[in-house]
Amino acid sequence: MEDPVVKELILKCQQARARAYCPYSKYPVGAALLTKEGKIFQGCNVENASYGLTVCAERTAIQKAISEGYREFCAMAINCDMKNNFIGPCGACRQVLMEFTPHWDLYLVKLDGTCEKTTLKEILPYAFSPLDLEAK
Repeated sequence: MEDPVVKELILKCQQARARAYCPYSKYPVGAALLTKEGKIFQGCNVENASYGLTVCAERTAIQKAISEGYREFCAMAINCDMKNNFIGPCGACRQVLMEFTPHWDLYLVKLDGTCEKTTLKEILPYAFSPLDLEAK
């Protein structure tokens, strides 16, 4: 990717992955979230011995941004230890991302830094969103 913002997102999600707390799964994941204002928030997965309390990297980044007053986002890069496959967000994270807009650019990043661009709408077709609550 030539875009300097995308390059920074990729670097930031890789840095976040390095900080993941994943003693149970041994599956570190990092995310970098870009706000409409150009600010980047990083997140990593944080596991818990009570597995249901584990938080994914994507939701960590979103929660950090929301807690700092940001509500409009345009892109996210996600990185995990996969060498051969591009891995997208889990279903719960896709739903959380959909809360804010279906028009996200997602950069799925392999361990070596190569990435594939997709959109939230592409990976979560027929999604339930706040717009559905307005259409009742």
